[in-house]
Amino acid sequence: MRRLALSSLAALAAGAAGVGYAAGFEVRSYRLRRVEVPVLEPGARPLRVLHISDLHMTPGQVRKQQWVRSLAGLEPDLVINTGDNMAHLETVPALLDAMGPLMERPGAFVPGSNDYVEPIFKNPFRYLVPDRDRRLLPEFTLPWQDLREGLAAAGWVDLTNARGRIKADHREVELVGTDDPHIFRDRYEEVSGPADRAADLRLGVTHAPYRRVLDGMVRDGFELILAGHTHGGQLCVPGVGALVTNCDLPRQLAKGLSRHEFGGRTSWLHVSAGLGTSPYAPVRFACPPEATLLTLVERPAT
Repeated sequence: MRRLALSSLAALAAGAAGVGYAAGFEVRSYRLRRVEVPVLEPGARPLRVLHISDLHMTPGQVRKQQWVRSLAGLEPDLVINTGDNMAHLETVPALLDAMGPLMERPGAFVPGSNDYVEPIFKNPFRYLVPDRDRRLLPEFTLPWQDLREGLAAAGWVDLTNARGRIKADHREVELVGTDDPHIFRDRYEEVSGPADRAADLRLGVTHAPYRRVLDGMVRDGFELILAGHTHGGQLCVPGVGALVTNCDLPRQLAKGLSRHEFGGRTSWLHVSAGLGTSPYAPVRFACPPEATLLTLVERPAT
């Protein structure tokens, strides 16, 4: 009996230590991940793309704001923001200030559901089961138009169910994007069509990496697709990885670089683990918050 009691106390202590680490340290342990993607034409010089996602920013998150500002020192050729930037009604000024130096670089963005609606408290265990009942959001409560106008005023391309083009390092980049598939606001069929083979790079952008959107982008010839939403699983098990992706991707693709195939064609897919969490679930375990610097390099000659 005594041994059982000691074992129970040890388990409780380990659990408490884990929660303390996840909530007190890892959730603020911002990381920059560096990845090479062999996607450019043979002979092309490298192109540096900074991928940021899921900031879930509140006005008081000064450390996160300072860290995001510091990313401008990487001098990326292009910045892609894949949504879920806000978590508070009064976030926009702090958010735009944090991203201000990055907004001096060429960039593009799509929204996520938490750019529209302020997060609410939910049973945290719901995160571990498929979210099959979500449909269209209720009335928008966050100042998403102010955020969109601020980013667009800096010259960033709004890819909300849209196509666009941008110059990055004197090269032509064709872009296609959607609104958030997780809340069924994606309308890829309205912007689909073959990518321009004359462009130097063809890039797809969406918030939640649902296969119905990824499949269309691959079919149309967009060689690299960027997404967020998953938080990398947020609560991961060492040696196992993510328990959920909160979309229809397999768990092993919750973050990082992979290949997505559809209809005999294949594209690179990068899913960001993101920089934040809901204010009502401010923990991360075995999945630190991150941004990614993707260095695009020439693909092998065939």
